[in-house]
Amino acid sequence: MKIVTWNINGIRTFRGGIKKALDSLDADIICVQETKVTRDLLDERTAIVDGYNSYFSFSRGRSGYSGVATYCKDSAAPFAAEEGLTGLLTNHEGAVGCYGDQAEFCGEELQLLDNEGRAVITQHRIMCQDKEQTVTIINVYCPRADPEKPERKRFKLQFYKLLQSRAEAILKDGSHVIVLGDVNTSHRQIDHCDPSDNDDFDENPGRKWLNGFLYSGRQEEDENEEEHEGESEVTSTDPNHGGKFMDTFRYFHPTRTSAFTCWSTLTGARQTNYGTRIDYIFADCQLAKEQFVAADIMPEVEGSDHCPVWGELSCSLLPSSKPPPLCTRYLPEFAGKQQKLSRFFVKVDQKSAQSEQSDALPGSQEEQERRENLNPSGAGNTSGKKRLLTSDSVVPKGKKTKTVKTSSKPQGSLLSFFKPKPTNVISSTEASVRQCENTPSMDKDTSSQNPKEASSVTGSVPEDTDLVPDNSSQLCSSGNTQEKDKQIETKHLTSQPTVGNSNTKKGASSVFWKSVLHGPPPPPSCKVHGEPCVLRTVKKEGPNMGKQFFVCARPQGHASNPDARCNFFLWVEKGK
Repeated sequence: MKIVTWNINGIRTFRGGIKKALDSLDADIICVQETKVTRDLLDERTAIVDGYNSYFSFSRGRSGYSGVATYCKDSAAPFAAEEGLTGLLTNHEGAVGCYGDQAEFCGEELQLLDNEGRAVITQHRIMCQDKEQTVTIINVYCPRADPEKPERKRFKLQFYKLLQSRAEAILKDGSHVIVLGDVNTSHRQIDHCDPSDNDDFDENPGRKWLNGFLYSGRQEEDENEEEHEGESEVTSTDPNHGGKFMDTFRYFHPTRTSAFTCWSTLTGARQTNYGTRIDYIFADCQLAKEQFVAADIMPEVEGSDHCPVWGELSCSLLPSSKPPPLCTRYLPEFAGKQQKLSRFFVKVDQKSAQSEQSDALPGSQEEQERRENLNPSGAGNTSGKKRLLTSDSVVPKGKKTKTVKTSSKPQGSLLSFFKPKPTNVISSTEASVRQCENTPSMDKDTSSQNPKEASSVTGSVPEDTDLVPDNSSQLCSSGNTQEKDKQIETKHLTSQPTVGNSNTKKGASSVFWKSVLHGPPPPPSCKVHGEPCVLRTVKKEGPNMGKQFFVCARPQGHASNPDARCNFFLWVEKGK
């Protein structure tokens, strides 16, 4: 039996096809977090995968946020499944049950803890040493504590308490329990790239909770073997060993360093392996010691800011003959069941529909949860209408506006607007017109004379009349012909001075624009590597929000790593 957990940072991570991605992980049960999909956005291709049965939990309040899903091979179908930790999201048909003591939580708080779609529980039958047993897998995406939101810190700790209460209640009921997923807290200093950056590392409330939830593990047990020799069997109340669950990765790799599962994408920290280990597979102590044969991380698998974590057990799964009701294939939209007829006659308010659509844009939890995608359809349209009204108000009353057709010809270079107008264009055109005006009685014989000879009479045609077509007499024949020839002549003359080497033209344009638009100054070089820095903008709320600064362009890493970013920092002065 093999299980995998992975924070995929959006279900669209599986670009090559979800079945291909699931098959590549080669596991019986695959638990994913941060799907960022709500039920109305879940499509059949994602929900129903050939060879698998799936179970989803969705965020009720925000679209494109949170969400977890568990995919089980058909050979590992559970006999019970449930969404959430509180029991409020299930009708108890095919539910797991065993909710523990919820006395310290009020009803509203319980509802809120499950409303963000952070847990899916599946219960399976396994065969261990010729004995049929039960294992319950709790797939969780624990909240992130925003330092600027005290209420989210409390929310995270309350979620931890609820998770522990539910897991221990199920364990007490006789089932083995596995808790896996993104816990959003690194446990020990060995699980963090640079614990010295965190003040009071061990005083973090999340780490204190982990200390009480987890059994200390093999490493501490070996180190303190003599000290605790002769002591009674470890219990959950033993302060030296902690709780009833074990970190399976540390059980098999107690001293491995630089074993991280999450990296910052904004700083490119994965290149230098400057991350944290916050994705776990926890198992009750008996199951971990008796059935787990291996556990490890998969940092080579990309596609998310997290990597998968896997665990393998020696026991085998006994599939259920029929998936429980929570299975997505039973949802009405996928099962082909008739919806209520009243739904087809509901009048939809277009304005509210548009607002809901704009609110449903997916956001990223990693980008400081408060900054969800803003409505992009407001400002631009409003300014566009204002400009339109302004232009219309200039037109005098009673006068018709002329519709101007946009030319299909490519627009000329903006450089031409800054060049002086060629004098030969105006003079040659005016000369032809004047010639027609001064000789109204011209007959066929005089109209056939050469333009150079005509110049001796009028004196207004310049010497370079070889650029003018030999049809000046036709300018007088009719108004339409005259206008047409004027356009031909003008086009011919204006295009003549620009004929030349294209490289010379591009060079002239480049020189001109450099003289007009100086562009931003070159970035400074960092002091350590002597390489051009990158420009960043402060997005965190506070007095410096919106300000820009330069930092080293290399990826973030440990201070001792010469290939990592140095500590160069420079504010951008105003006006630059």
